[in-house]
Formats: sequence, C-alpha cells, structure tokens
Amino acid sequence: MELTKKGHACVALHREGRTLVIDPGGFSEADAAVGADAILVTHEHPDHFDESRLRAALEANPAAEIWTLRSVAERISAAFPGRVHTVGDGDAFTAAGFEVEAHGELHAVIHPDIPRVTNVGYAVTAAGAGTVFHPGDALTVPGRPVDTLLLPVHAPWSKVAEVVDYVREVRPRVAYDVHDGLLSDFGHLVYGRLLGPNGPGTAGAEHTRLEPGQSVALREG
Repeated sequence: MELTKKGHACVALHREGRTLVIDPGGFSEADAAVGADAILVTHEHPDHFDESRLRAALEANPAAEIWTLRSVAERISAAFPGRVHTVGDGDAFTAAGFEVEAHGELHAVIHPDIPRVTNVGYAVTAAGAGTVFHPGDALTVPGRPVDTLLLPVHAPWSKVAEVVDYVREVRPRVAYDVHDGLLSDFGHLVYGRLLGPNGPGTAGAEHTRLEPGQSVALREG
C-alpha cells in the first residue's frame, strides 16, 4: 500500500490499482479526490468536506463511492443515489478493496461555547501494509494496533502536549503529519523538533512529515 500526502488533512492510499482518499476538503487540492475509487470523510467542517471536490470525483468515476457520517451524507447523497454510505462508530466495511473500521463519535472541543459536531476516524487495513488510522478532528484512540498514524499535528482544538501524549497512547510504528495547513515553515520546524528525538519522546514512534504530493510505501510491523 502506498500513501500519498495531499493538502492539509487529505491523504490517498493506493493498492493494486485502486485508490482510497480521505478528507478531500477545501484546504486540499481541487482535484484531490479525482481518480478515487472510494472516499472517506471524517466530518462536516470545510477543511475536511468540500462538496465540489466530492462531486468532481464521483462524476469522474461513475463507480466511485463515499463512506461518511450522517451529517455529510445528507448533503451529498441525493445527487448520487446508492453511492453514499452512512457509517458510525463501530462499523466495519470494505471500500475499494480496503478493509475499514470506523472509530469515534465527536469532534474535539474547540471551545466550550462552540457546539461539537460528529466526527469519525477510519482505520484502513491492507495485508502486508498493516493498519493506517486517520482520526479526523479528534484524538481518538482506536483500541486496536496501528502501524501508521495520520497525526493531526496542529489545530485550533489542540496543544502540543496533547499531540505528544496522543502518539504515546496510540503507539504507532510511524506517525505522518496531517492537519498542518495552518502551519508556517517555522511551525513545521518547531513541531518536528518536539515530536523528534530531541523532544519529550513519542514511545518509540517515528515522526515524519510528507510534503503535499509526496508518497511513501507502507509496511506492516
């Protein structure tokens, strides 16, 4: 399985000629989901869910399908009947040949005065490549082994101590940054140092940042 970083919180997973894209939102490339066989959306915020990007993908590939939570499905399902599937915490399904589990229910707290929306993370498994987990906008611990963690490194709802502790609790083999669209080059340096060998420690997890468009082969164990 190959992982390609897209803009901000969006990634693409490729395996055996099929592609699964997670969270092609408004901060990712306009064609981030074009060519996808399956799309997963974690929640309704515009940096994760952009209707025009989903429409472009489903129109480009008449066989492409979307799996997402109800708040997103209700906004796109009428235009693509039978191709948008509603999922929630605890659901397991197969999407474009990838085995997927849904974990989590709510977005992290931004501020007590801001209502929390629903949010679901996705654990995607492929033989030989292990499990990749994208939590969306929450520090959800999936309760299962994770080889590759897509780490929301910077957000209005988090601080660096929580990010470090999250990696420690999930205990992946490697963590790749996502949700980094608001960081400057200086910010990347700071987070890279704190999550690297000179920081407080990530329980043995390797921390790596991919530039948008950069790909890496994933392996298990």
